[in-house]
Amino acid sequence: MHMYRRLAAGTRHFNHMTMNNEKIFIVGSGAIGRALAVFLTLNNRQVVMLRGSVDEGESYRSQVRVELMNQESLEATFQTSTLGSFSELDGLIVLTNKSYGNKRLSSLLKGKIKDAPLVILQNGLGVEQPFAEEGFPEIYRCVLFATSQITSAHTLSFKPVAESPIGVIRGGGAKLQAVVAQLSSKYFQFRLESDIQPIIWEKTIINCVFNSICPLLDVDNGIFYRNKDALNIAKRVIGECVEIAKGNAIKLDPDEILAKLLLISRSSEGQLISTLQDIKNGRETEIDTLNFEIVQAAAKIGKEELVKDTLLLGELTKLKAKIFN
Repeated sequence: MHMYRRLAAGTRHFNHMTMNNEKIFIVGSGAIGRALAVFLTLNNRQVVMLRGSVDEGESYRSQVRVELMNQESLEATFQTSTLGSFSELDGLIVLTNKSYGNKRLSSLLKGKIKDAPLVILQNGLGVEQPFAEEGFPEIYRCVLFATSQITSAHTLSFKPVAESPIGVIRGGGAKLQAVVAQLSSKYFQFRLESDIQPIIWEKTIINCVFNSICPLLDVDNGIFYRNKDALNIAKRVIGECVEIAKGNAIKLDPDEILAKLLLISRSSEGQLISTLQDIKNGRETEIDTLNFEIVQAAAKIGKEELVKDTLLLGELTKLKAKIFN
């Protein structure tokens, strides 16, 4: 399996096909969603941000500044609204909301998007399942290789690691190339992926490490290349999860995953993982679709005894979130 493709300098040129003038509805107003909205707005896309946890409310203009790694900053203004304000979403739908809200969101979106493509930008295993069960005709899954952190009410920091792959979960994939072109910008790049499932597993395993160990130690993402003891725990979790992936017909190389984990750790040093941000802000975390989803996958093949560290770290993270909330 290839290493993650590094981001190229300069603006890429794409064939925008027939989706170039369609609206892009971004559901979820967190750090990734806001960063994406800024980049797309500056790339002359028609962006509407929908607050995923709120059904009703007035529309307003949001002004957001994104601070990049090279001390460059970008600023844009875009429309922010709610799902209840629209009877139909006539454009590309991008989900950047927390995955624990997907069941409810799938019901709210059903009937509003008709045959529009749905792109899921979330971490974890099985996050697309509620939408598949509701019969959404065209579902794409993106595996994120970027970190973002809200630093004030209207400012956030953003660090890309590599191009984020997008692949087909459901549907023929006829619009996949157009989807990738529509979402890509100089600062947040995406690429087409023909076999997304191994990458989903790979990134979920990496997130099982980051989203449990970093919150428990209350440290930034750079801990794994700075500290050998933290890295050794990460290696144990990776080893456990790779065995479960193998039992689910997904072949992964633990050394490659470790190398990618270290790449992300170095590239996002100083950034706080989303679960730690959520705990600090008293919000629900996504740990259920990470460590606990791996444990469920292990149970389905009768291998629960192989994921003891993964389970314990998940339980401790969930307990910490409960205590802080």
